[in-house]
Amino acid sequence: MSTFIHLIADYGIGDPAFSEVIHRLKYEDSSLEIHPTTVPPLSTVATGFWIEQLGLHNPPFDDLLIYSNTAPRTDDPGPRDANEGGDLCYAHLESGLEVVAVDAGYNFSFVKEEIATLRRIDVAISGSQFRSRDYFPEKVAEIANGDLSSVAEEKRLDEIPESPHQTVCHVDGYGNIKTSIRASEFGLDQDCVEIDLGGQSHTVSVASGVFGVEQGKLVLAPGSTGGDDSYLEISQRGGSAANRFGDPSPGDQIEFS
Repeated sequence: MSTFIHLIADYGIGDPAFSEVIHRLKYEDSSLEIHPTTVPPLSTVATGFWIEQLGLHNPPFDDLLIYSNTAPRTDDPGPRDANEGGDLCYAHLESGLEVVAVDAGYNFSFVKEEIATLRRIDVAISGSQFRSRDYFPEKVAEIANGDLSSVAEEKRLDEIPESPHQTVCHVDGYGNIKTSIRASEFGLDQDCVEIDLGGQSHTVSVASGVFGVEQGKLVLAPGSTGGDDSYLEISQRGGSAANRFGDPSPGDQIEFS
């Protein structure tokens, strides 16, 4: 049974949409504890990144469920009948963690290798612009309470795209740019690199930690996400790397020259 829900969605910081979804989840089960995490609009890169970080690299505990709704409906540019969107799916990870998320873009990509089974949830996917308020909470609450009766046919894992390479995944409140580049994939023995991002190009020092440079310097170093094999971050000690690189967004490509 899961009673703590990490709600990851792209409604926007402080958007009342979070209030409505939490309201509906509490209506279905007043004992649920729900913590909202916002990602940029339509960003399945940021969503998948935080599903991984919260689901795999923070200590697991009983009664945990991750529920995400980032559903850009970009797989088909044509008109959508009755606001139809991607399937709501149930993933059971090797660790035992349960994830409920829309099968769209990179939402499941960052945990793809950890998924033991991925199944469609039998719930309406059209008829409302706001499916995560009107239709999904009932099924999420059921699953949180161990009722998998709505979990339907299995979906193919090989249809989940690989997580993106050399991209921005998140920009935190300090302006640190969290990337999808693993420390093990990058030669940290070099002194500096030239990084092109957001229409800007800067020489960036390479270090073993984000504070391994003088004040005011840009640095590329293993950061706080990604677990034992950290994802690299682009930071500016005492400043904002994001501002220096034109305020990039999740999904923006990072080039080295």
